[in-house]
Amino acid sequence: MLVELVNGSPHKNGSTALALREIATTLQKEGIESHIFWVGAKPVSGCLGCGKCAELGRCVIDDTVNEFRELAQKADGFVFGSPVHYAALAGNVKSFMDRLFFSEMQGNRNRTFRLKPAAGVVVARRGGSVSAFSQLNKYFTIQEMFVVSSRYWNNVFALTPDDVPEDKEGLCNMRIIARNMAYFLRCQEAGRAAGVSLPNEESPVFTNFTR
Repeated sequence: MLVELVNGSPHKNGSTALALREIATTLQKEGIESHIFWVGAKPVSGCLGCGKCAELGRCVIDDTVNEFRELAQKADGFVFGSPVHYAALAGNVKSFMDRLFFSEMQGNRNRTFRLKPAAGVVVARRGGSVSAFSQLNKYFTIQEMFVVSSRYWNNVFALTPDDVPEDKEGLCNMRIIARNMAYFLRCQEAGRAAGVSLPNEESPVFTNFTR
């Protein structure tokens, strides 16, 4: 079993990376493989609203988003991490998530992420973590994903990477995420082995407020 951990910070080895490594270390102890994917420091374009993903099965902008989509096909679970900027996700993370999930929904009808577990992790100096954490969870629930929780909201407080080890509660929450993720994956595996089938998919219905 494999869990993809997404580092949305422009700093490859910054505070967000350390929070994710705490999860990776605990997953390893639980016998679960993990991989950290770095979104990178280059700008990530927002969604163009062109609709090409419905035809191509991927985003028309061929960058880090499509690179991750390929990896995501083989993953059993996900953790998405972001620094907190102005009480929200970092700009690159917002663009990355928008295009990743929209192109997946349009192109593959939720096949990659549907019914897989996911957790969001945010890192803040002081405030804004709860609203950023809430942003991440909305991507999961619109894709029929199972949200893996911890004992508290999934945040770590740090101004610099050196501060991360000092947030004992935050790191404890990262370890709980990992153990809960491992438990859920094992339950899914046991269910498949026992012949428990996935719920039937219903064709989506789209409405708006003008008709």
